[in-house]
Amino acid sequence: MPIRRFGGHRSVVPYSQTSKLSYGYSKMNMSRSGYRVFSANSSTGCTELANKITERLGVELGRSAVYQESNTETRVEVKESVRGQDIFIIQTIPRDVNTAVMELLVMAYALKTSCAKNIIGVIPYFPYSKQCKMRKRGSIVCKLLASMLAKAGLTHIITMDLHQKEIQGFFNFPIDNLRASPFLIQYIQEEIPDYRNAVIVAKSPAAAKRAQSYAERLRLGLAVMHGEAQHSESDMADGRHSPPLSRTTAGHTGLELPLMMPKEKPPISVVGDVGGRIAIIVDDIIDDVEDFVAAAESLKERGAYKIYIMATHGLLSAEAPRLIEESAIDEVVVTNTVPHEVQKLQCPKIKTVDVSLILAEAIRRIHNGESMSYLFRNITVDD
Repeated sequence: MPIRRFGGHRSVVPYSQTSKLSYGYSKMNMSRSGYRVFSANSSTGCTELANKITERLGVELGRSAVYQESNTETRVEVKESVRGQDIFIIQTIPRDVNTAVMELLVMAYALKTSCAKNIIGVIPYFPYSKQCKMRKRGSIVCKLLASMLAKAGLTHIITMDLHQKEIQGFFNFPIDNLRASPFLIQYIQEEIPDYRNAVIVAKSPAAAKRAQSYAERLRLGLAVMHGEAQHSESDMADGRHSPPLSRTTAGHTGLELPLMMPKEKPPISVVGDVGGRIAIIVDDIIDDVEDFVAAAESLKERGAYKIYIMATHGLLSAEAPRLIEESAIDEVVVTNTVPHEVQKLQCPKIKTVDVSLILAEAIRRIHNGESMSYLFRNITVDD
């Protein structure tokens, strides 16, 4: 039996017992913690995605209750112990965005006060991501939401295809911005017949980098649209075009600054050949579809015989399903980052690609302390 000396005393305790604590746990067991996965709302879309993720991980979905009081206040009840564990909250964003945000905040705070070790939000579509720039006298709501999530107790976020990558700078904790493009590219290769005769289309110059990434990976041609259909981004995005009213004082007429000419969008045009080709329009979000419908009509006029739309987040608000059904668009392919079961019933052209595999792998790697770089293989800064 080994002998250990502490000062002038002798110990005959075996090495295997020296790591034991008075209440019977070893130091290794004390530092090791489990993890739980919770769903932040009971909607069909969120529960379905959460069940797919937990099935891939081989764990059960955490027991909790999330509901609205009669006065529409959000109430969350965590029905099991989370002390000292890594907790992953899965929250998809349905049509009622503000309720979903409150559910996430309240659940994160409930887990924080229940002594969870780490609270990681799995938010495939990050809400308010379009409001990430100053517009006239508005506000950067996305930054406000980032501060609220940190205050509620989140310590990490897993999301997918942020509208602008610079949003990651709004957070003071780690954020992993996963990519859905491998799943959408696989869909193109397996589900679109004769995809070798396709051309990747950017419906605006702002989407050209994303389209170029798809075109280079699929070894296809690239076309860029420009013109009247591009009206999603304001010309006064940063507020510099809205100065305060000029105040002239006696004896001072002010500076004579050159006048900035207003922008005028030209008629819609397509840079690239789409005649006799399959046109595949790629973007990160499809919400109001008027731009996509106008782009599809323009591509049809220029000879494209099939038109697909590939997007990560299918918000499909308002009359989007009806407009898609009546348009020249042949198919709209989105992932299950956002619930859209109702829209699929209204429009059979809408197809869904499952991304639960990469979300489950991200959860597993974060809990085990493994590198996340495997999930970003062959992905450059511009992707």
